[in-house]
Amino acid sequence: MVEHSGDDRRQRMSVPPAGTGAGFPLAERARALAFAHYGSSTLGTGESALLHAEAVAGIIEGLRLDPAAVAAGWLFSMRSQMPHHIDFVREQCGEEVATLLANVDRLHGLRLVTRGVSSLEEKDERTAQVEVMRKMLIAMVDDIRAVLVRLASRTQTLRYLVTSRAEGALPFALEARHVFAPLANRLGVWQLKWELEDLSFRIIEPTTYKRIAGLLDERREERESFIATTIATLEAELRGAGIVADVSGRPKHIFSIYNKMRSKGREFDELYDLRGVRVMVEEVKDCYTALGVIHNLWTPIPKEFDDYISRPKANDYRSLHTAVIGPDGRSLEVQIRTHDMHRQAELGVAAHWRYKEGRAAGSPSEQRIAWLRQVLAWRDDFVDAAEWRAQARQAAVDDTVYVLTPQGRVLDLPRGATPIDFAYHVHTDLGHRCRGAKVDGAMVPLDYRLENGQRVDIIAAKTGGPSADWINPNLGYLASNRARNKVRQWFNAVELRETAASGRAALERELRREGRIGANLDALAVKLGHDKANDLFVAIGRDDVGLNQLRTAIREGQHPAPLEETALPLARKPRSGTGTRGVLVAGVDGMMVQFAKCCRPVPPDAICGFVTRGRGVSVHRMDCRSLKSLVQTEPERRVEASWAGDASGTVYAVDLHVRALDRQGLLRDISEVFSRERINVIGVNTLSRNGTATMGFTVEVAGVEPLRKALDLVRHVRGVQSAGRRV
Repeated sequence: MVEHSGDDRRQRMSVPPAGTGAGFPLAERARALAFAHYGSSTLGTGESALLHAEAVAGIIEGLRLDPAAVAAGWLFSMRSQMPHHIDFVREQCGEEVATLLANVDRLHGLRLVTRGVSSLEEKDERTAQVEVMRKMLIAMVDDIRAVLVRLASRTQTLRYLVTSRAEGALPFALEARHVFAPLANRLGVWQLKWELEDLSFRIIEPTTYKRIAGLLDERREERESFIATTIATLEAELRGAGIVADVSGRPKHIFSIYNKMRSKGREFDELYDLRGVRVMVEEVKDCYTALGVIHNLWTPIPKEFDDYISRPKANDYRSLHTAVIGPDGRSLEVQIRTHDMHRQAELGVAAHWRYKEGRAAGSPSEQRIAWLRQVLAWRDDFVDAAEWRAQARQAAVDDTVYVLTPQGRVLDLPRGATPIDFAYHVHTDLGHRCRGAKVDGAMVPLDYRLENGQRVDIIAAKTGGPSADWINPNLGYLASNRARNKVRQWFNAVELRETAASGRAALERELRREGRIGANLDALAVKLGHDKANDLFVAIGRDDVGLNQLRTAIREGQHPAPLEETALPLARKPRSGTGTRGVLVAGVDGMMVQFAKCCRPVPPDAICGFVTRGRGVSVHRMDCRSLKSLVQTEPERRVEASWAGDASGTVYAVDLHVRALDRQGLLRDISEVFSRERINVIGVNTLSRNGTATMGFTVEVAGVEPLRKALDLVRHVRGVQSAGRRV
């Protein structure tokens, strides 16, 4: 990396070139505009806008891109100089540069999102989001040159942050490591990839960087001189053996060395590939001949030879790898392959970025990236630059659209997706309650087609479900199969509930007619060939069970025990049937009741009843928040309820909530308390986060007193902070 002091660069750039007419070369015209408008302005990092533009343009020239891309590099920061800079650039430099600059601006507009994704602490979430972000960066532009200009700008920003030691460099470095360096790797822009990795490594882990740099007891120029000498020696030996070969090489970069030490668990002195060369020959037999020449010239290092030609990797990568003690006793890694193998490794299913990142080939996005890399490789073969641009635009076609949540997460949706598709992708319930949407802050209709990079905010109702119009293909509300399936499932569930309610109402009418209000519904369901009562309700609602068949089953069960008791969920005797004659509703025993799951009352809790639609009376604790909300909405459905008679022998399910400092054996110790107190645990749910364990238990108790004693003992378990019934 070539560095210039600020004074040298300002002196060299002090006078812009004369002339900005139509005949003036495009890149020079853009340079003149940069001088005329940037002045002494600075970027957000504190770097001079003019010096940044000069460096970006220089990087793009080094990539051998065309004058339009170089011009875009000079004008990269023009958006901060004038409100309508695209129109101005179009007038001064033409449509191509203006369009390219607009694409660069779109990518620059995502900077807060890419930095937010890079700072995610959860590794799996960050990895998934970064992967989608890389795809979006490519999909958002019509011209791949815009991505290259963005990469060049970020490289220069890191150069400045490293040399100036400016504050606030860490977010830029994280963004470069997680987004831009892998993107450069995918596109085959190796020089930017290596530099982005080294610069970001230097900022993120300065101590480790300096340690490895110190271990390299030779300067970069000396290492490169070693590689050059090695190449010359090897070329001469291969020529002497009658092998036509291209030999190239480069020293390992510091971040690459660090990665190898970390991945292989080796110390610096144990690495054999700090320096490497690559030998490319015409035929497979020449690979093995060249290997013999190399092993005859230098001493091979044991166990450092891999034959990926006879045994290719799973992704079809083929090459010979060996490590030797090279000139001056220094270790050297050598790769040997044919030109066809090299093209396959660089552009095919075994492309360098795939086997480095451990990814399988074949997905549409990966095929598209491979095509983009081919376009980059072909750019020097096109005589007409317009042909290359046409190929690049063709590569930008994709069947995916990438949009942002209000929190900055990136979602990939099928092209043509609407805000409803977006809502269902975030969460099924949000999709059901979707009633409107804002895109980039503006209200849009629900059949609006989302575009790359847009930020979507869903306006949702508190309750409700989807519209039947959404699954009408002629109205265009949905583009994803996922959303369509969710809507259909919702309507199927509604239909099932309505059918079950209709069947239950019919069954209750027959039970009243036969004087069997307290019948055990589950037992009746089994008698009629169904597993549980709700299945029977559905069968009656669908007329799969006729009224005559139902009446016969009810009458046949008048005397046997299974139909003499009412089903009361969550209040049952151990190892026996359920008991329900322990609750009086409005002073009457034997009514169809159920204990509310939200508060799970236990004698002698103060209780109250609430008449439900089709499910009898729901019994709540007096202090239940759900009951208060229900009564406030429909006070006329509140009924008095109380415990009646002797409920001994009956057990009740109760939900408990325990919060504790997480440690090994915590769950075992709490479970032992319940076991000693002879309290049956029928459900456990635990969650540990940031060293704190939140635990939910469902237990069976005969009353409040044994529960109080057990909770008091749980509170004395080491690490427990609180324990009680769920409110």
